[in-house]
This record gives sequence, C-alpha cells and structure tokens, in this order.
Amino acid sequence: MTEQLKLPSIEYLGLLPILVMLGAALLGVLVEAFVPRRGRHPVQLLLALVSVVVAFVAVIFADDRRGITIGGAIAVDGPTLFLQGGILVLAGVALLLIGERTVERGGAFVAQAAVTAESADDRRQAEGQNGTTEVFPLTTFAIAGMLIFVAANDLLTMFIALEVFSLPLYLLCALARRRRLLSQEAAMKYFLLGAYASAFFLFGVALVYGFTAGLPNRPAGVDLDTVAVAVSESTSSRVLLFAGIALISIGLLFKAAAAPFHVWTPDVYQGAPTPVTGFMAACTKVAAFGALLRIFHVAFGGAAWDFTPVLGAVAVLTMLVGAVLAVTQTDIKRLLAYSSIANAGYLLVGVLAPGSGGLSGTMFYLVAYGFSVLAAFALVTLVRDADGEATHLSRWAGLGRRSPLYAALFTFVLLAFAGIPLTSGFTSKFAVFGPALEGGQAWLVIAGVLTSMVLAFPYLRVVVMMWLSEPGDATPTVTVPGGLTAAALMIGVAATLLLGVLPGPLLDLADGAAQFIR
Repeated sequence: MTEQLKLPSIEYLGLLPILVMLGAALLGVLVEAFVPRRGRHPVQLLLALVSVVVAFVAVIFADDRRGITIGGAIAVDGPTLFLQGGILVLAGVALLLIGERTVERGGAFVAQAAVTAESADDRRQAEGQNGTTEVFPLTTFAIAGMLIFVAANDLLTMFIALEVFSLPLYLLCALARRRRLLSQEAAMKYFLLGAYASAFFLFGVALVYGFTAGLPNRPAGVDLDTVAVAVSESTSSRVLLFAGIALISIGLLFKAAAAPFHVWTPDVYQGAPTPVTGFMAACTKVAAFGALLRIFHVAFGGAAWDFTPVLGAVAVLTMLVGAVLAVTQTDIKRLLAYSSIANAGYLLVGVLAPGSGGLSGTMFYLVAYGFSVLAAFALVTLVRDADGEATHLSRWAGLGRRSPLYAALFTFVLLAFAGIPLTSGFTSKFAVFGPALEGGQAWLVIAGVLTSMVLAFPYLRVVVMMWLSEPGDATPTVTVPGGLTAAALMIGVAATLLLGVLPGPLLDLADGAAQFIR
C-alpha cells in the first residue's frame, strides 16, 4: 500500500508581496513582447510602481499571517515583514530614478543592449535615442528575489533567491548609455566574482547538510530549524559545521560588500548606470543583511561563541578598508562605494550584538541608510557636462557657488553619512553601537567610532571643495531635475532629516518586529 502524498500548507496572504512582484515581472516581459516600442516606457514604469505599492500594502495586511509556510521554506515573521517593507519602499524610490528620461535625453540606459561599444551606432544612441525598457522587468525580478531572500527559512530557498535577484543585477550593470566599455567591464567583474560567491555559498550548504546527518532522531535537512538543532545535538564532526558557516558567510558577505570580499564594489558602483548603483546600494544591502541576520540568529545562533570573534574581525577590517580607502578616492561614485563598504562594517556590529536590540538597530540602520544613499546618487545624476555625469571630484569644485541649493542638499547627505547629530546617520550608528556596547562588544564600538572619524574626512573634503573653491571653466552645471528625480531626491532627503529628528516611530516599529519565528 503506497503512502499518500501530503502537500505542504501554503499561506498565500503571507506570500502575496512575493507573488505580486513575480507577477509584475512576468507581465513586464509580456509588455516587451506585445506593446509598441513607443508606449513601453510609461506602461512599464507604471506597472513597476503600482506593483511595488500593491506589494507594500500586502506586507501590511500580512502582519496577522505570521508563521512558517511552504513546508518550512518561507518564514513570515517580524524581520521578514519589516525588511520586505523596507525593500519595497526603497525600490519604489529607485524606480523613480530608473524611469527618469528628462535629466538625460532618452534616460540613463543604452537604447539597444547588443550595440557594440564605441561604434558609430553606440555614438548615435548616446545622443538621445530612448533607452531600453527591459530594465523594468529585470528590476522587478530582482526585487522579487530580494523579498524571497529575506524570508527564506531554508538554505536552498535562500540560494535560489540569491540567484533570482543577482542575475538581473549583472545585466542591469552593463546597460549604461555612456561609457559602455566601463559599464560592461563592471558587469563582467560583478558576474564572475558573484558566480564564485554563489559557488562558495552552495558548497557551504552541502557541508551543513552533511553536518545535520549526525542528528540521532531526525533526518538531515537544510531548513534553519534542523540546522539550529544540529548545532547543539549533532554527532558529526564540528569541522563540517565551521567550514559550512565560513563558506555560507563568504557568499553573503560578498553581497553585503564586506572586506575582504568587497573588491567588486568600487568598479561596479562606478561603471553601472547611476540609478542601478543607487538601487544596489540601498536594496541589495537590505537583502544581504536580512539574510545574514536570519542565518546567524536562527540557524547558527548556538555557535555564536565560535563565529563572533571571526565575524567581528571581518567587521573591523571592513570598517578600516572602507574608511581608509575612501580618503584616497578622486571619483564621487567610488567614494560612495567605499562609504558603502564602511557602512557594511557598522551593520555587522549590529548583526553581532546579542539580543533583539542589535536586530532592531540593524533593521533601522538599513532603511535609514537606504534613503540617504538614494538621495546621494540622485544628486550625482544631476551634475553633468556634455559627456554625461561629471563624477571626478575636481569637477565639483565651486559647485556651491554655481548651484547652492543642490550643493546644500548634497552637503546635508554627506553630513548624514558622517553621523552628524540631527541626521539619520547619527541615529543609525547609535542604534547599532548601543546594543553592541551593552552586549560586551566594546572593541567593535571603539573601532566603529574611530573609523567614523576617519571617514568624515573625505566627506568634509567634498563639502569644502564645493563651497570654498572658486568655480572654473571645468565646473559642470547642475541639470534641472525631472519630476521623477526630484521626487526621489526629496523623499531621500526628507527621510534622512526625519529619521534623525524624529526616529521614534521607525525605531518602535523595528523593536516590535525584532523577533524571528523558529
């Protein structure tokens, strides 16, 4: 007599944000196939923005549907819903930048992805042909993968989600309208290094699965509950566990841009289209640290005594690399890249802080930093000359005399990155350093404070250059932003100010969401 197959229960309302974004991505592919080229851009932009709004509403309604679903593959809990909401809000702002076509005629993206770089066709498309609209379904696929990534309660599900949001990003990085060779080089570096990181992650999953085989009364598995039980009860060699943790960490730390797995970040940030750079800096960081939090708090929490010193050393190295190398940069996008690396180190301090305080502080930091970095890249898109964006720092000299409003906004964002009080940057650092100090991680807090002081120098150097230097013939102009860029910029700046002056509501929301389902 054959055993009857029992299907896992599925909580569709809890999965609705993911289903909405996946459905929107598939609809976007159909739009590319059936809508005339001239009408694709408004249709795709509207579809992407509406899907983000609907998915965000679904996140709100999923709050009373918490639990583990699809046979243990997806966990709908407080951190899942908070991080999914953060990803969707930040992705909506990033989509405004991606959809902008008035700052540069035709938009930031190449008109035809297959055009040969530096050819006559490439030069013609750079002069103003409408950019490709395939970027919208690629972006929505990436958003869907991120939503799955932060909700994954199974290592294989997490790996699939990693690939779902990584592959579209590799393509998006190669689609810059100008400097095509630099863009393609960035995409190739990101793809090759990302492939290695994914292989490390998958090999780590295999080792952890082998470790769970040592459970006396439980079958082996890669769901996080089985892994957590195996950490304390498995009779297998601990070498399998530690090697698995190390390899899985490499895959996740690569996405988080933590040292020594950060080497892709400056080149990719510089070469990718600036709206895509902003999207990666904000949303990919939320997804990566969401997975790190779940892995280290749920699956490997019982081995915290073993991995905390190693991960703490990685955090200190990341802060040092980001802060010191930021001082030497002469390109504004590379400067922001090293700033992102340093901020990954500060976030790791929150990951390692014991208890719910570090978890809530890290989640707050991710959202606050996302708004600030999107505002920064929105401003970068506006400083232009005849060849496109003027990203060399020498070109920004005297910008405060020529465009005082935008120089003031960029100054405010840089001060937020430096952690000046009354900005979200100060509140964010306090939110992760406080729990770490209470949890006995004073050495990480000291490293964070010292590197923050070093990192303030390159920010203040840009501020001094903008306001105290005389504008010259090489000083570019600031383009009047289109409606979409202006909206993205105002949202980012307003959130940076509001979360510095009145952070209580978001902090309370993060505190209430800081509980994983196990």
